[in-house]
Parts: sequence; C-alpha cells; structure tokens
Amino acid sequence: MADFLPFPRPAIDEETIAGVAEVLRSGWITSGPQVKAFEAALSAYFGGRPVLALNSGTAALEVALRLCGVGPGDEVITAPLSWAATANVILAVGATPVFADIHPATRNIDLECVEAALTSRTRAILPVDLAGLPVDRERLYALAEKHRLRVVEDAAQSMGASWRGRRIGAFGDLTAISFHANKNLTTGEGGCLILSDAAQRPLAEKLRLQGVVRFPDGTMDVDVAGGKFNLTDIAARIGLGQLKQIDHFNARRRELAQDYFDCFDRSLGCELPPENFDDSNWHMFQILLPLARLRIGRGEFIDRMRQRNIGVGVHYPPIHLFTLYRDMGWREGDFPHAERVGRAIATLPLFPAMTRKDVERVCAAITEIINETTR
Repeated sequence: MADFLPFPRPAIDEETIAGVAEVLRSGWITSGPQVKAFEAALSAYFGGRPVLALNSGTAALEVALRLCGVGPGDEVITAPLSWAATANVILAVGATPVFADIHPATRNIDLECVEAALTSRTRAILPVDLAGLPVDRERLYALAEKHRLRVVEDAAQSMGASWRGRRIGAFGDLTAISFHANKNLTTGEGGCLILSDAAQRPLAEKLRLQGVVRFPDGTMDVDVAGGKFNLTDIAARIGLGQLKQIDHFNARRRELAQDYFDCFDRSLGCELPPENFDDSNWHMFQILLPLARLRIGRGEFIDRMRQRNIGVGVHYPPIHLFTLYRDMGWREGDFPHAERVGRAIATLPLFPAMTRKDVERVCAAITEIINETTR
C-alpha cells in the first residue's frame, strides 16, 4: 500500500534545522535576536509595516482587539465557520461575539449579513479568510468606514495571499496571521500581528508580555494587564527559514490546486472551492461531500480514506453550535449556509511536497468511495 498521505505536512529544510541547532547552542532560546530579525523580515515582506511576533495567531487576535479598546459591553461581528479561537478571543476580552452567516460561494463571511447584524454596540468586524481566500477587502473597509468600525483581519490562513494585487497584511487596519504547524509558513507554534501605525507598537509590546516596561537602570513598571504571548528565538529561527520560501510554497500550492481541479470528477456531485488563483494562497483545498446522495456520513468517508492511507480533515464545525455558544443562545438554523458547509466540508491533502500523482491518487480514492456508496 502507498505511504500515508496527510492533509498537511510542513516543509523544513536542512539549513533551517541547522539554524535552530545554532540557536539552541547559543544559550538564548526565548525571545531575543532571532525574534527581532524575524520581525524585521516580516515587516519588509509586508511593505514596511510594523510587525509584532507572537506565540500564536490566537494571541495576535486578542492583542488586536485590546489595541482597539474592545471590552465589556461591546460586540464584535465575526464568521461562524472558523476555528473556535476566532470567537473565543472576543469572549476573552469581555466582549460579545455576534455571528453573521457565510456566503455560500466563497464560504467567507457575507458582508451583507454583517451589515444586518450591526447594532449600537458593534465596535469591530473580525472577518476570516477561510482556506486562504481573502474576504473582499474593498467592501469590507467601505462598510467599516461607513459605520466607523475597527477591523481585525483574521488572516490566520492567508499568509502570502493577496487582494487585487495587494498583499494581505500590507494594507488595512490590524491583521493577525498564524504560523501553526499546518500553516503555509510555520514556526511550529506562533503568529504575528501586523500594525497599521508604529504608534501602536509600545502598547502592543506591553500587551505581549505582562504589561512590562523595562528601564535602563534595571527597574520596570506595569501599567496595563498584558498576557504571556511572546515568541521564542527557536520558533523565530524556523520562521526566518520559512519566510525565504513562502512564495515558492504558495506557488506550489496553486499548482496543486489546479491539479485538483483538473483531476476531480465533477460528476460526483461534490462542491469544489472557488477557482481563484490570483488571490488565494491555497492554504487548504476543501470539498463539500454530496451527503444527500450517499449511504454513509462524513465520518465513514474519512475512515474509508484512511483505509486507503489518505488523511482528511474537517475545517470547521460551525462555532455557534458548540456547547459554549449554545449556552449563550445560538441554535441550529441560525446560520444555514455555515451549517450546510460545516456538515459536509472535507479538507484534502495539500502541501508543497505533494506531486500530481498524489493528487490523482486522492481523486481516484474519492471517486471510488462515492461510487461505492451512492444511494
């Protein structure tokens, strides 16, 4: 049987591995010179904007909300189809998450639904670039400007993506990116927050590490309650190696996405993602299974793929149907598009080291399973 094909696999080159060993030997393994170098390299990548390296994309979202002054009594509008962190960080700052349904074609938040969800308490919009496909930035910022709202871009999945030729993170308000192990650029665990103004940096740095301000004489002060969100030099060195290759990684992902579109049997009834190669970084290739036509559910489909040594993920179950959010009053039927997609979505293998033969193998397995189980 062929080797197991996971849905993600990070690509770490030998130069980066050797660089990590050098950091370990240096004796300075927490935040230090490598973090500073990584922030400088990221800033250059994002057109000179200030960048704060953090220990997760989740931390980047929380710091961003705090920079915006979001807190108790405020509402933040976000998408129900995302990783739970997207809504959890709103709760973490004491605010209330308000969900707006997704657009069935893009699977991103529907900006018309956002406008309908606005209240006098709305303080910010937190859109998600699902699978690396950017939300319409022109409509997003026009809406935010019209209603005088802050925007915290959950670009956790869209490192290297663009909107009409402009790199995500190089413009706009605040942009949070994840460097988790399954992301296009990984530091193992990590993330960054891209600031719109250098004047935001002093407060952002305090929020990153317990609110501490250090003085030349060795004393310190704390005037704001910060978190423990700093990135290590070990992680930053991985990031520096990855950043050199991000354009290559994303170009390869685009090629593999095209291979999927070329090889996929359209007669199976699966819904494929939008065929957008100019803007997306193709963080994930996700299909919607034709469950109404099948004798099996998604769980058994995933199991049958595993039996063929192919990994499949689920990204994501709708957030509002988790117990925490049901207890806040959300119910099934509130966001029908997100719920339909959440029931049927399946993430297929996609990472730079894959080949077209790997894609053909995945597509052949899907065809076999669906043909075997069609009612």
